[in-house]
Amino acid sequence: VQLQASGGGLVQAGGSLRLSCAASGRTFSTYVMGWFRQAPGKAREFVGEISWTGSSTSYADSVNGRFMISKDNAKNTVDLQMNSLKPEDTAVYYCAAGRSYIGAGGNGVDYWGKGTLVTVSS
Repeated sequence: VQLQASGGGLVQAGGSLRLSCAASGRTFSTYVMGWFRQAPGKAREFVGEISWTGSSTSYADSVNGRFMISKDNAKNTVDLQMNSLKPEDTAVYYCAAGRSYIGAGGNGVDYWGKGTLVTVSS
């Protein structure tokens, strides 16, 4: 599975941005998908994950209620809708895929995508 994230950019605080991750591979629909982010000088942080069916999601407390992950198995994409953005959301965002789980620490990740930069100005 190869992953490619896109959609990053510059947005003002309070605004919205939608990231998309395109996946290659015929087994994409069976993977758990997740998003992580890494701000400059900080450790990688779990953002959220979605089950292989798309019916179940979980989020980090820092983004819960503002971010939403969706999965389209027909299109082989997983999106991250980010609302009410804050300057502290500034980071490089990565999508990830796991055969059975993702985990907040990323222990279940089998594939990482290249990141896309999100910058939120105050």
